[in-house]
Amino acid sequence: MKIYLTGLVSLALLCSCSFYGTRPDEIKPQAKALPVPIVKPEPSPGSVWLGESSRNMLFTDNKARYVNDIVTIIIDESSSGQNQASTNTSKNSASNSDISAFLGVETSITNANPNMGGKIAVGGSSVSTLKGEGDTSRGGKLQARLTARVVKVLDNGNLLIEGRRQLTLNAEDQFLVITGVIRSEDIMADNWVLSSNMADARIVYTGSGILADKQHPGWMTRVLDWGWPF
Repeated sequence: MKIYLTGLVSLALLCSCSFYGTRPDEIKPQAKALPVPIVKPEPSPGSVWLGESSRNMLFTDNKARYVNDIVTIIIDESSSGQNQASTNTSKNSASNSDISAFLGVETSITNANPNMGGKIAVGGSSVSTLKGEGDTSRGGKLQARLTARVVKVLDNGNLLIEGRRQLTLNAEDQFLVITGVIRSEDIMADNWVLSSNMADARIVYTGSGILADKQHPGWMTRVLDWGWPF
């Protein structure tokens, strides 16, 4: 028993060094998605053209097109799922048979058991029932606006974006992180895009602080719940 408790305490100490979930400062895009420095040619001396950018395009909207341009993401995510199952079975069977003659053996049996009424009867019955029900449902909803930055322009013109926001109020930190790939065609004229139009979207909304810590059981309770054999 002492060895078991010692092992639990050691495991608890190891678990106490970890946190629930993934900290937002550890959430990073894929390694291939890191921005690559772009070297633009220097304009000729005396030239008034500084190179193409999203600010000097005369016949297009002022939308995100290049690395480090910003775009507003309208986050409107909702999901729900439900599953229900029901099982109801029953079985009832009965069997009866009489033996009037069996090589003279029945005579010795009936003489030894006068209460049988002069005949041998065999019978049986069985009843089996099964009933089961299950119901599960899950839903979530998140609405927010977040301005993200273009970190890479892919070969086909799609934009890899990343946005982060941290709000601190009364020692409580709230983090909103979003990464994904958007198409230039899906960006509206006033430079915003819906989160539903993002590919490989990753949206993280989490927090840390006293209130967040109170939402989880203590580390010893988690260890005992995980290692308790009964």
